[in-house]
Amino acid sequence: MAKSIKCRAAVLHSMGEPRPFAVSKPVKVEEIELDPPGFDEVLVKVSAAGLCHSDLSIVNGNRPRVMPMVLGHEGSGVIAELGEGVKNFSVGDHVVFVFVASCGECVSCKEGRPALCDPGLVASSSGTLLSGKKRAKLNGEYVNHQVGVSCFSEYAVVSTKSIVKVENNLPLDEAALFGCAVITGAGAVFNTAKIRVGSTVAVIGLGGTGLAALMGAKAAGASKIIGIDMLQEKLDIAKQLGAHEVFKADDPSIVEKIKNFTGSGVHYSFECVGSEKAMEMAYSLLRRGGTAISSGLSHPDKKFSIQHVDLVAGEKSLKGSFLGSCVPQRDIPAYIDLYKSGNLPVDRLMSDHISLDQINEGFDKLSDGTTVRQVIMFD
Repeated sequence: MAKSIKCRAAVLHSMGEPRPFAVSKPVKVEEIELDPPGFDEVLVKVSAAGLCHSDLSIVNGNRPRVMPMVLGHEGSGVIAELGEGVKNFSVGDHVVFVFVASCGECVSCKEGRPALCDPGLVASSSGTLLSGKKRAKLNGEYVNHQVGVSCFSEYAVVSTKSIVKVENNLPLDEAALFGCAVITGAGAVFNTAKIRVGSTVAVIGLGGTGLAALMGAKAAGASKIIGIDMLQEKLDIAKQLGAHEVFKADDPSIVEKIKNFTGSGVHYSFECVGSEKAMEMAYSLLRRGGTAISSGLSHPDKKFSIQHVDLVAGEKSLKGSFLGSCVPQRDIPAYIDLYKSGNLPVDRLMSDHISLDQINEGFDKLSDGTTVRQVIMFD
């Protein structure tokens, strides 16, 4: 009979603690106990996990969640144990976590839109796995899972609907990035926008997701790619990755300059910050017939405004992109192939390797915007 295991994990007890996080230490590294995997679930020995703004938005309170919670949604690892009824996975398989579990049976899943899975949303909002169960305990009491993953932990119990098998020769620190940064950013380009060769593109916010979108735009054949950020270091990286022009986000003449550079504005703009101000900028950069796409997540109270007549008379479009509108089992292997061929240099997104005990300092760096992707290493 399978037994529970104990391991170290990053647990958030309350949101909105003051910065610096290195002092207030909102995330505690504690010993948790994991139940054995249930039906169609697996136990994964976590190898690597990336610090993402989606994690930060829970820590700082921008995205309220049920507490306490074992954090982490972007990561990779090796299957250590199978629950009952598991098919198509084996102990020893290398896997990437997916932050939206898709049931495969609801209307959205059957329409090929697993990011919009209704049972997956219920589980995520409730802090459970797709089964509705919780598998992590702290001091004998069940705690909540972050989007059914909780991979800031030495081990994680997850639904098989929350993982994708990858080839064993891909370094696991690189593999981790495909579970969020890559599918969210590049997926917004390939799936949500479906940009055409020769399109003009602006990317606002050059963190992991934004730079993945920029790389995706280059791979898709965009003729002019523009990077926008507050930090010169990020703009320099964007130039190295294929941006034809870059601009500081606080440049008061940015809209005029970009419209001069492109002729009349961009075909597609990608808001990758999670800011209503950035979304307004994304819309303002569009040419007539253009599309602004947001993959950022802001506080539920935040709103933005546009001119209605301009939306209609200019035949402009606004789109949301969650999980990069991806089908993870299809797209993650495809994006890995693009990486291996040199067309999607995902390894350039990694800023640092850190330990689990450095997580609060990592969140400070992420909040300051001075890093792209820090990856927690467990091996």
